[in-house]
Amino acid sequence: LLVQASLCPNPRELRDNSGMTKPQHPLHAQLCAGLAELGLDTGFSQKLLDYLDLMARWNKTYNLTAIRDPQDMLVKHLLDSLAMHPYFTQANLADLGTGPGLPGIPLAIIRPEAHISLVESNGKKTRFLREVLRQLTLPNVRVIESRAEAVAEHGQYQAITARAMDRLSGILAVGGHLLVVEPGDGVERYAFRHALVQEVVYDELLPGERRNLHRAFAEALEARTPV
Repeated sequence: LLVQASLCPNPRELRDNSGMTKPQHPLHAQLCAGLAELGLDTGFSQKLLDYLDLMARWNKTYNLTAIRDPQDMLVKHLLDSLAMHPYFTQANLADLGTGPGLPGIPLAIIRPEAHISLVESNGKKTRFLREVLRQLTLPNVRVIESRAEAVAEHGQYQAITARAMDRLSGILAVGGHLLVVEPGDGVERYAFRHALVQEVVYDELLPGERRNLHRAFAEALEARTPV
């Protein structure tokens, strides 16, 4: 990423609650440049950096992610997660196999009005997620310690997403039951409305991928518990 310091607040303008000047984070300028490139408000930068620092600190002990370098985390985790923001227009989202909170927590930071559930079965990762919620004060986020297929919240979400979990059809096979079904939904319309899965736009899928998607949605619709 091209670092453009002019996109970021002057370090002298960064102050803590006591009014004292805070030293600028070494990755602040790069994050601001990335946010601007994505069309996002650079005002989100501090909370995103706080999350990044927590992840880097916990990763030393809990092995949350194979990526160790904070600069790599910035690009490959934070900005990569935020790249899907144009497709996230729904009021709620279930992030399946979220791991250390990706992409759920970055999306929750930039969309504080949206409700996001982080679904993760690994205990050490859910402990980290709860600490993130405590330190960053994210009232729009909840943690569900469970496998995706065992989450008993049928039809409660307008979108699901998963990052590096499985192919699209596999994700829908374990999480399709969580999606809301509206009256008159056929498989085609249902698939199109819920294209926010694994950061893929429905129109860009190959014909074979569409057939797999339709099959997975049809199975999810058939097996779904009525609400």
